[in-house]
Amino acid sequence: MDRVILHSDCNNFYASVECMLDASLRGKCVAVGGNEEERHGIILAKNESAKRCGVQTGDTLWQARLKCPDIVIVPPHYDEYIKISKATREIYHDSTNQVEPFGLDEAWLDVTGEDGLAAARRISNRVKHELGITVSVGVSFNKVFAKLGSDYKKPDAITVISRENYKQIVWDLPVSDLLYVGRATHGRLAEMGIRTIGELARTPQPILNNHFGKNGTMLRNFANGEDFSRVAEFGVIPPVKSVSNSITTPRDMVCRDDIQRVMTALCDGIGRRLRLQKIVGRRVSVTMRTSALDTRSRQSMLYEYTDRTSDILSEAMKLIDCDYDGYTPLRSIGVGVGMLSPSDGVSAQMNLFCTGERRVCSDKLTAEIDRLRDKYGAGIIVPANILADPELTAFEYSKRFNPFGIRSGEEL
Repeated sequence: MDRVILHSDCNNFYASVECMLDASLRGKCVAVGGNEEERHGIILAKNESAKRCGVQTGDTLWQARLKCPDIVIVPPHYDEYIKISKATREIYHDSTNQVEPFGLDEAWLDVTGEDGLAAARRISNRVKHELGITVSVGVSFNKVFAKLGSDYKKPDAITVISRENYKQIVWDLPVSDLLYVGRATHGRLAEMGIRTIGELARTPQPILNNHFGKNGTMLRNFANGEDFSRVAEFGVIPPVKSVSNSITTPRDMVCRDDIQRVMTALCDGIGRRLRLQKIVGRRVSVTMRTSALDTRSRQSMLYEYTDRTSDILSEAMKLIDCDYDGYTPLRSIGVGVGMLSPSDGVSAQMNLFCTGERRVCSDKLTAEIDRLRDKYGAGIIVPANILADPELTAFEYSKRFNPFGIRSGEEL
């Protein structure tokens, strides 16, 4: 018996919640936008009316106003989005225990043994009448096609993709619509002359493997509806693959000292999150974006697994120094730690420059700092070098410590 998988996607989620909360916004072109004064002035979400005017997520606020002079731009209210997200998942959970979130506004459900169309209608009606927003639902026999189904027709729609009709519905869609086909993969497929999912499905496996390795097999399988991944049970958190932190600063970073102050704060947050989750990592990656929006990235491997802020910061600055010329203004930077492992599953490597005694003392000091910050807030103890320009690092030290790096009120 085929599985029955649903993918439910809340339509224009942030904007829909804003319109639900404020009746005066209904019937208008509405978008949720960032703070221009903090250089986060982009469109985060828009409703259908704004979309019809050509407004897109990622547009700057001034671009959105050019496209739609009557647009109403409201600030985000993440606490409200969290409430509605939790409420939708409670509705999903009434149908099945296998509910796998995919961001705040999307989730897969496994309702095998039930009529998928009937289940989708029931969920759609409950969300609409109980929460005041709408969902689009895809119904299929696997997760990939269910996701395609929820994207196929919007808003407030249900699309069934079965073994009998998937070639008619799916194969004519752009290959970029397929799950896990990102910008780079899409570009390489286009170079091969593969523009639709059907063309991908019919491409010989050896050709795809030659270009994409084992991922070529995955792509062809997905295009042919061969996806056997299961829907996780409700509340099961998948293993963390990386821990990262990034920021667009209030002003451009114009020298190495500026970069080091911001990178100190970013690495400080990552180290604390690693230690809280009792994981360590070896791969460090950095991303820099200039004021001209030129983006550069680098990564390297550490000598040993670590959760120490100093180790991460030292390697991150080495990577920065490989590309930074010392004077080009930077708009934003980011740092991440990957290749993770449980901290009790790796042994410490011998290091000529750090004895075992010094390591123990350093770790005790770090543990005490973490304890104080958790109790009194992140700003109770700060690295000395950030005091020269605290405005640049206020994002990390002006708030209480949030171990998962999520905006206030966004804990799931």
